[in-house]
Order: sequence, then structure tokens, then C-alpha cells
Amino acid sequence: MSTSPGTPLFGVFQGFPVTTSCTPSQDKSEFLMLFSLLNSATASIARGITAAFALAALAALSAPHDARAQQTDGSKVVATLNGEDITERDLEMTLSDLQDQLGQVPEEGRRAAALTALVDIRMLADKAAAEGLGEDEEFLDRLEFLRQRALHNAYFKQEVVDKVTDADVRARYDREVAATPPENEVRARHILVETEEEAKALIAELDGGADFEALAKEKSTGPSGPAGGDLGYFTKGRMVPEFEEAAFALDAGAYTKEPVKTDFGWHVIKVEDKRQVQPPSYAEVEPQIRSVLLRERYFELLSAMRAEADLEIRDPDLDAAMKSRETSAE
Repeated sequence: MSTSPGTPLFGVFQGFPVTTSCTPSQDKSEFLMLFSLLNSATASIARGITAAFALAALAALSAPHDARAQQTDGSKVVATLNGEDITERDLEMTLSDLQDQLGQVPEEGRRAAALTALVDIRMLADKAAAEGLGEDEEFLDRLEFLRQRALHNAYFKQEVVDKVTDADVRARYDREVAATPPENEVRARHILVETEEEAKALIAELDGGADFEALAKEKSTGPSGPAGGDLGYFTKGRMVPEFEEAAFALDAGAYTKEPVKTDFGWHVIKVEDKRQVQPPSYAEVEPQIRSVLLRERYFELLSAMRAEADLEIRDPDLDAAMKSRETSAE
């Protein structure tokens, strides 16, 4: 699935398959999950190898670097190895390039770990050069590929990453909030039992003044029983239809006067509260929105370049595979 600028991001993914055995929802975290899913969906546009480069570059270019490295002169020599300087810039590049591995290291030890890795790399690289491995044709081809990849990432940073401003991200957030249709949600409790007779007996107890939460803890066979039957807040489309219809028909504070039958058993439902869904705050979703903008602009840039490129695929099988890929991406 792909998104367009006119598609409300907050409303793209709804109707999560939730049953009456769910636990209390966490409103803002659900929206964050929507954005996480949106990122995955937007990434599906990335059909080619070059797109994979961009996503890797995005992670590398947007990752925070060590604050001390940002504040120091990149040419400062931090160590020497066999008479060759190792500079602050060398260390920073190592931290960036090996961020997945070094990110697991506690921050206070990260620079030392980066220096250790860099020393290991240089020692083996010097040995390889001394043995002539740097003159191998396959190695030279790989070196050229890596050079092109580095240039690709540099251009991506210059033309995409650096040009997405905070104002752009804020404007997109405001637009998506405005485009999100109002939606109500309810907070409900339920008591789940095996038979209709049991459910009717519970309703009779409630009519006689029994406490719903206490009854749920004592009688409910569902996972939410120990929590007093609390299911938290949920919107339409998140519960099985029979349960949802009954819950949204109730006023706050009311409970069902007739048992509700679902595939899980018989329910007595009480609605604790009704309210309108609130969008997540800007701070909560700013990174996800920025990522969406970066990907959209990257593919816009690629589309323009591809329209002008003279690409001739001479391998028939590869040509057919490319056409199939393009068709499936439309």
C-alpha cells in the first residue's frame, strides 16, 4: 500500500482485529502504531536496489552522532596506528557506518569501541594491500560500487534530507490532523460467561445494585476478568460486530439489559465513558512524519531522473522481470 499527499495518515489503518479478550488500549500508542505501519507501507514503494540504498542512507544520515564529535574539529588527531593518523572525522565515520553494532554499546564506551573497530579494520586493510588484494578486478569493481553508493547517499542528503525542514514536517502534521475525520471511542467493561442463563443472572444482580467491576472479577471467564472486565477505549471496527453494536448503543454508565452473544460466549457489557478520539501530539509522531516526507521526496526525485534516463536492458529475462516489477508497483 502506498500513500499520497491527499491520504489522511491518521486514518490509513483502522479496524485492527481485536476481540473481546483485548486489554485496555493505550490511545496515543495506537496512533504511533498507525504511523509505524504507515512507514512500512510507504517503504513498499521501494522496489529497486537504489531504493534500498536510500533507506539505508536515511537511517545513517538521520542517526544522532556522538555530541562530542559534533563539537570538535574533524581533523583533530585522536590516535596513530603505525605512524598513520586517526582523526576525529575517521572516528565519526566509523560511528556512523557501524551504528547498528556500536549502538548496542553503552554511550560512555561507544567511542572506544569505534576506535577498536577502526584499528582492526585498518590493520587488516594494510595486510590486504600488502598482499595485492587491492589490485584484484573483483575488488576494484566492488570499490567502484561503494564509491557510487557513497555519492548516491551524499546526493540524497543534500537534495532530500537537508531540504526537509521542521516547518515542512509541522505543516504535514497540521494537514493530516485537519484531514482526519472525527471518530468516537468508548471505554467498556464486560463479563464473559458460557451460557445465556448465567448472563441473565448477572444482569439481575446488577439490577439489584451489584457492582459491575466486582462481578467481573468474580464471574468473568475472559482474560480481562481480573481487571474488572476493563477493555479500555476502542473505536468502531476493533471489536467483533455483535459486541461493538451493543457497546456503541449504550450511554455512558449504562449496561446491556440483555445478554450479547458472540463466538466467545455470552457477554454483559457496561460503557464507562464515551469521547472523541484525539490525534497524537506533534512531538510523538514528528520522526515518523519526517520519515514519510523523506521517502516521498526521494521517490519524486527518482521519478524525475528516471524519466530522463536512457536505460537499455539487454538481458531478455531481466527486462521481463523489470517490467513485471514496474507493473506490480503501479
